[in-house]
Amino acid sequence: MARNAEKAMTALARFRQAQLEEGKVKERRPFLASECNELPKAEKWRRQIIGEISKKVAQIQNAGLGEFRIRDLNDEINKLIREKGHWEVRIKELGGPDYRRFGPKMLDHEGKEVPGNRGYKYFGAAKDLPGVRELFEKEPAPPPRKTRAELMKDIDAEYYGYRDEDDGVLVPLELEEEKRAIAKAVEKWRVEKEARLASGEKNEEEEEVNIYAVAADESGEDSDNEYEREEGQQKFIAHVPVPSQKEIEEALLRRKKMELLQKYASEALMAQSEDAKRLLGV
Repeated sequence: MARNAEKAMTALARFRQAQLEEGKVKERRPFLASECNELPKAEKWRRQIIGEISKKVAQIQNAGLGEFRIRDLNDEINKLIREKGHWEVRIKELGGPDYRRFGPKMLDHEGKEVPGNRGYKYFGAAKDLPGVRELFEKEPAPPPRKTRAELMKDIDAEYYGYRDEDDGVLVPLELEEEKRAIAKAVEKWRVEKEARLASGEKNEEEEEVNIYAVAADESGEDSDNEYEREEGQQKFIAHVPVPSQKEIEEALLRRKKMELLQKYASEALMAQSEDAKRLLGV
């Protein structure tokens, strides 16, 4: 069976079409919208352009047309869209409705607004052409910044390293490193000492000075009042006066009295109290 396109090309079909169009003059759309001065005709040409756009948008959905054919169709659709805009402006000038303001948005077959760049829009398979897909790839949104409260929520003792020794791994390693450092320092000291002795600087070993030893006459206390110490144990004394427990309690009591007086006593009563203390010599 012949296809419809082949049937339409037969001589009989062309003859019948010529009979139907006999006596009719096919009116062509003006090249410039400004050449049209009648509102109904302007509306007619706008509807004609919309029909052509619909046909070409349906054709461009076929990705098998090839890259060059798809680009040509997309260019033709954009050209028709610009021409439609010119007719809409002319319709408004002739007193018709403002289609540019109230008209629907240009949508694709998925119901989404047609993407474009600087007025040029891409339809159907044209959106997947090389170099076009990259234009509409949105950059990933930056991660939201955390507030100070959210940052401080995860900070604990482990953050500052106070729990590094809880795993039982770090302490043995530190002990080994400490022993190694001590042995290295002792070996260095021994080598230096042997070198000094070999050079003849001192014939006898230097006596180690005890920096913690305190002479008996430096402490201002009698030897009878000192605690008995074991033989060979070093003495330590305090070089600043240390208050006793009783003196601390008296100082706290005096401070508490002064706070209560300042809180509840008037200035006149405070003055009388000071005068009484001065008279009594307290």
